[in-house]
Amino acid sequence: YDVSRITIRHAVRELIQQGVVHSQPGKGLYVTERGGGFELQVLKSFTSIALANGRAPGHQLIEASLVRAPLEVSRPLFLAPGAEVVVLSRLRLLDNIPAVIQTDWIPAGRVPGLLDLDWGIANRSLYEELRQRYGIFPKRGQTTLSARLAGEDEARLLQLAPPAAVLTVDQIAFDDRNRPVNMTALVHHPARYPLTLLQSETGDFTQY
Repeated sequence: YDVSRITIRHAVRELIQQGVVHSQPGKGLYVTERGGGFELQVLKSFTSIALANGRAPGHQLIEASLVRAPLEVSRPLFLAPGAEVVVLSRLRLLDNIPAVIQTDWIPAGRVPGLLDLDWGIANRSLYEELRQRYGIFPKRGQTTLSARLAGEDEARLLQLAPPAAVLTVDQIAFDDRNRPVNMTALVHHPARYPLTLLQSETGDFTQY
């Protein structure tokens, strides 16, 4: 095609960064099945959203621990300063490609034994465990969107070449008694996990 190898390598690297293709060592490059953007939702898990979009979800466990909550965590969760919370941090994958870093904080008193579960298992859903194991049903939520430069570890995990921008999503889910269920911080690869927001003529946002 009268194109230099360097140009081709740059093009392939860009396609991998965007999640259009993925590389399997020793096998080659494969086209990733992709849809449009992902609807912004508070009450559905990453796993269910990925499956609904025809993508294969997965994750790599970063951290699962019990900690004393700092004020920026205890206040939104309506907890006393220093109360214990479960921290669950995972690198979420789409078709084996890193797409989102997700960190959840859950009041420890509401989820005894949560850390005894094997969170290394692929596609284990936090919300499914909350519903089935603890009878906790998220009913509503609030979301804050922002953008910033990726930190060093974030860029490494999401395979971004620094300096790189990331989309951040901060969410809190509440149960039917308006008690906080969990607080979530998401760091999105902007090309691999774009977000869409549906809105009606009245200005109401689609709620799930």
